[in-house]
Amino acid sequence: MASWGRAAAGGRAAFAGRGNASVWPVAALMLNALVWGLSWWPFRQLQAQGLHPLWSTALIYLLCLACLLALRPRSLHFFSSQPLLWLLMAAAGMTNVGFNWAVTVGDVVRVVLLFYLMPAWTVLLAWPLLGEKPTPVALARLALALAGVFTVLQTGDGGWPLPESGADWLALAGGLSFALTNILLRKLQQAPAEARIAAMFTGGAAMAIGAGLLGLTQGIVDLPPAPSMGWAGLAVGLGLAFLIGNVALQYGAARLSAHTTALVLLSEVIFASASSVALGASELTPRTWVGGALILAAAAWSAWPAGAPREATGAGAK
Repeated sequence: MASWGRAAAGGRAAFAGRGNASVWPVAALMLNALVWGLSWWPFRQLQAQGLHPLWSTALIYLLCLACLLALRPRSLHFFSSQPLLWLLMAAAGMTNVGFNWAVTVGDVVRVVLLFYLMPAWTVLLAWPLLGEKPTPVALARLALALAGVFTVLQTGDGGWPLPESGADWLALAGGLSFALTNILLRKLQQAPAEARIAAMFTGGAAMAIGAGLLGLTQGIVDLPPAPSMGWAGLAVGLGLAFLIGNVALQYGAARLSAHTTALVLLSEVIFASASSVALGASELTPRTWVGGALILAAAAWSAWPAGAPREATGAGAK
């Protein structure tokens, strides 16, 4: 599985058509994928201590936003001149609400794979929003990767894999929102980096608080427990990890095409699957192995150097 991650990183570098200049953006995206891929464990630990993932998410991003504003006090000033930052705030916030909640209460591997229907959303959104028309090769490669996802999610009754729980729906909504987040980061690449990060952090906190308050009225979310050193330290550590991961995301996504970003971030599937299986939170079935092999084949195909010149068509790619 680790070799899959290295192959994906190398493939994306060739795919971007920028040689060594693309190594650092790819590495940054993989760091973000590592943070997200392992985040299920601390979220579950926090929930076990009475802190719902929505309140955990709100606390984490409030801490991240406080750190950012301490270093860049005028980070929120750009919202008045960049209306798309408001949309980025909502998209990033819904990404965190969907993923963090789903990965805490659902099967980790299933949630992550549903979340990573995100490349399909990216193909649909990048064309109208960025003008990145997918090539036949890109569509075929994406179809192979999605075939792997569908294989993993197939229940064995012959029907199409459909959402079966609230966690499934949350994962799908989070994946759609994550695709939109990546698209908006590309469109906002001329905006100051601190403005983009501020939008993501503010959205993570605001959307989680809003969803938490709505959940309170519906009786599906409990009030957060009294402050405790037991969960506060874990929350702060997770907040620092998300701080680093989100900075890495905006750095990498702003420098690579939307399709490249979507494929690199698939490495999160490996990180989440390996960690959850090792810790007993998921089980890898033969169907999962077959689906993983299809995803690996798609990654190897994207690494083929002959496709690099034709695929480097990202709008404004650096």
